[in-house]
Amino acid sequence: MQVHHDIEQLPAFRNAVITIGTFDGVHMGHRKILDKMKAEAAANGGETVIITFHPHPRKIVSSEFMGIRLITTIGERISLLEKVGIDHLVVVPFTDVFANQSAEEYIRDFLVAKFHPHTIIIGYDHRFGRDRAGNFQLLETHAATYGYHLVEIPKHVLENISISSTSIRKAIIQNDTETVNKVLGYDFFFCGLVVHGNKLGRKLGYPTANLKVRDEDKIIPGNGIYAVYALPEGYTEPLKGMMSIGFRPTVDGKQRVIEVNIFDFDKEIYDQNLKVMVRKYLRPELKFDGLDALVKQIDQDKINSLGVL
Repeated sequence: MQVHHDIEQLPAFRNAVITIGTFDGVHMGHRKILDKMKAEAAANGGETVIITFHPHPRKIVSSEFMGIRLITTIGERISLLEKVGIDHLVVVPFTDVFANQSAEEYIRDFLVAKFHPHTIIIGYDHRFGRDRAGNFQLLETHAATYGYHLVEIPKHVLENISISSTSIRKAIIQNDTETVNKVLGYDFFFCGLVVHGNKLGRKLGYPTANLKVRDEDKIIPGNGIYAVYALPEGYTEPLKGMMSIGFRPTVDGKQRVIEVNIFDFDKEIYDQNLKVMVRKYLRPELKFDGLDALVKQIDQDKINSLGVL
């Protein structure tokens, strides 16, 4: 998959079959649209082209974005879309200037001039242009003039995608890993920078990688203990481990921390990125009567983790 960040330097797409959207999570609902794109492209000897925006448009034009966290960062979405076999991903910088072009300009100067689409696959409720004045009907009106085919994504498919995205976000926060991974079609994951902690885990016999998630828009699971796979930089195969998210009440923690213990691993990975794939929620965060009781529970957590990894 080719990724394009400069809309002034796009290639001449061959019979471009395009769609537009965030595709947050690239979950099972999204796969129906992606399968439709690939089928259309194959039938017309064309290329699949996804247009997405960064940052999220609602971050620029609406206050509703506050409090919403994304299932995937832009980098994670790129990786997932590449795996499903999309030919091109165009990441359009979403700015006030872009948002304020008229709907007619959006069609003429952006969609047609930049992409020369053979086919546009778009939702029945898609809105675009200044004041969100553009819609499916306007695209339909101009289809003959600009020579593109228009394919509507039905209401029930879009509702399924919206419901799925909402349920995934809710389930991540509520520790419902079974729902999350089923609807995503893969294990939910996130990346963090390994930073220095207080080294307590090492003293207890369970050294941990303390993670700092740098993307403020990325959703993080709720507090608790999880069975996980971990992928340090430079590794191609994920390693088994367990993760704790929370305030460490047994040692009077004051800050919410993310700690990952990678089984049978003793490498120094400070200042490196660690990818964590969340396999299963094991238990809530608890306060124990001393460190001995805590270690005993951690021993059991490791056994429980290995049972599902």
